[in-house]
Amino acid sequence: MPNYSPQELADQLKSGLLSFPVTHFTQELEFDEAGYRDHLSWLSAFPVAGLFAAGGTGEGFSLTAAEIDQVVRAAVSEVNGKLPVVAPATGGTASAVAQARAAEAAGADGLLLMPPYLTEAGQAGLVEHVSAVCRATGLGVIVYSRANAVLNDRSVEALAERNPNLVGFKDGVGNIENLTRIYATVGDRLAYIGGLPTAETFALPLLQLGMSTYSSAIFNFVPQYALDFYADVRAQDRDAVYRRIKEFVLPYLDIRDRQKGYAVSIIKAGLAAVGRPAGPVRPPLQNLTDGEAAELAALINKIS
Repeated sequence: MPNYSPQELADQLKSGLLSFPVTHFTQELEFDEAGYRDHLSWLSAFPVAGLFAAGGTGEGFSLTAAEIDQVVRAAVSEVNGKLPVVAPATGGTASAVAQARAAEAAGADGLLLMPPYLTEAGQAGLVEHVSAVCRATGLGVIVYSRANAVLNDRSVEALAERNPNLVGFKDGVGNIENLTRIYATVGDRLAYIGGLPTAETFALPLLQLGMSTYSSAIFNFVPQYALDFYADVRAQDRDAVYRRIKEFVLPYLDIRDRQKGYAVSIIKAGLAAVGRPAGPVRPPLQNLTDGEAAELAALINKIS
């Protein structure tokens, strides 16, 4: 049984910063459950609103269905009700439905529904895809709007009306007009989550569009800094937010943007820099070079 009803999950998630932990691998690229559990134990001691297992930062795209189940079960066991655990549902509709049911059986508290794999689809097809997953589970579902599954305001309205357990909308696009239309149409029926890479960059302006929270990847390795940044955003302290953006976020982005896929790789490099290594990334991602890792470590030292 989940610890949170769908509505309780929504209320909880929009109340604070969200943790998207990396997935630990051995040097042979096998799941390192002991390292992963230790990481979750550390992160869950900080006051975040939820933990998303095997998400994008957690390299969920590189995990098999069996590995996703293993990661989710490890997260549920380790966190042990201290905060909600949200599991992924990925791939085509049949795969996403199977993962939704597996997540519920594993004791997860909610689902993050990723875009369907590869194929393009119209709005009606996306509505049917999301609805099929919502029907398959009693868990609260957050839909991730990005890539080949960008939902418009009419689709979000239809989904919210049709599926009581659709409780969240995560945005990975940043289209201000579309977000304004969605919030004006649906209002507080959903929890809104910022999901652009290095979401801190966009957190302050998106707060005005109802996004009270976002997925923080840097929380993995500088958790207190990430929480302080979030507090400044919620207080709408522009001077503090832009000071932090200038001192850390912008130079961090300069490293991240040197290679496609570095948005994940740089997080694992950050963990190594603070003495909490999580192992390598799996192909097709690449690890930072030694020089880039040293540059990142120096940047972290400046804010520590």
